[in-house]
Amino acid sequence: MARGAPVRVAGEIVIARPVDEVFDFAADERNEPRYNPRMTVAEKLTPGPVAAGTRFQSVMTGTGRAAAMTIEITGYERPHRLASHTSLRAMDIDGELLFEPAGDGEHTRMRWEWELHPHGMVRLLGPLVRRMGERQELEIWRGLKRLLESQPVTAAPRG
Repeated sequence: MARGAPVRVAGEIVIARPVDEVFDFAADERNEPRYNPRMTVAEKLTPGPVAAGTRFQSVMTGTGRAAAMTIEITGYERPHRLASHTSLRAMDIDGELLFEPAGDGEHTRMRWEWELHPHGMVRLLGPLVRRMGERQELEIWRGLKRLLESQPVTAAPRG
């Protein structure tokens, strides 16, 4: 199936936690329901520690019906880069999270860069998909920031 031009979504946020902690927490998709109210299920499908090749099955809710997705980590360079491929019925998403120390080393600048590849009729909604994607991503990562900055947090087991 031919793909149209990808929809690009990017942004950044600074989180008052060290890079290793933010990376490890964000890398394990099982943590996302704790900071993203739209994610209702996140299960690890592959054995072993989170690394390149790890796959997760997740379910997102929102407007309309629940959307199942498969997320595969395609790049894992702890604690600086986490790349993934996400498959949903309406689109595929490729991209990465980038992590770097900010300020005193107790803060992390996290950047996201996604390419959304809508399928079918969703391709016709490119500008709307981009705006919605930008808003949703910022909302998700603000949730992560609130969670990590508000309390001592331990990530899900790395295995």
